[in-house]
Amino acid sequence: MLVQSTSAEQRTVLHNISWETFEALLRDTGEDRGSRFAYDCGTLEIMTPLFEHENPKSNFGNFIIALAEELGIEIRSAGSTTLKRKILKRGIEPDTCYYIQNELAIRGRETLDLETDPPPDLAIEIDITSSSVNKFGIYSALGVPELWRYNGQDLKFYQLIEGQYVECEFSIAFPLVSVSDLSRFIQQSKTTGEITLLKSFRAWVRKKI
Repeated sequence: MLVQSTSAEQRTVLHNISWETFEALLRDTGEDRGSRFAYDCGTLEIMTPLFEHENPKSNFGNFIIALAEELGIEIRSAGSTTLKRKILKRGIEPDTCYYIQNELAIRGRETLDLETDPPPDLAIEIDITSSSVNKFGIYSALGVPELWRYNGQDLKFYQLIEGQYVECEFSIAFPLVSVSDLSRFIQQSKTTGEITLLKSFRAWVRKKI
């Protein structure tokens, strides 16, 4: 077992964990726990987010909602829902994720099963410290089309092309948003109040439409 702790995240890594044990841990710990799991073919990482990790997540969520409202797009927030497929022996709980292009396909659903349902259209990962599992491999295996990844300093957009994530400048779900645009607002969040920041972001989106 490996335990790594910083001011942003605490990570515990367990090896040789069976799928059945992973499923049992999910059931026993429930949906309200503070930690998030990532499972990759027998390796389980348990990450407990702290303040430095959680505040950017809130800002990303605010930006997504503002974008959807200003653009008149329906979305379905799936939060840190466990995304998993037994046949692939992979599972992950993103910082947050959204159904956008496929919102209508899961509208009204109370449960999610990736064996039959489409994966979220966009997942957001905040990794201030390095993860011990291959999250790109997990997300690509699950078929998530778009991934935003932030390490506390740099934001990157990725799109899934032929089973591999390729870095890109513009979002697939929100094509008017570039990574440099959103990076600017994320940097501003470090010195600006959240409401002021959100008003500024909305004004920027309206100018872009």
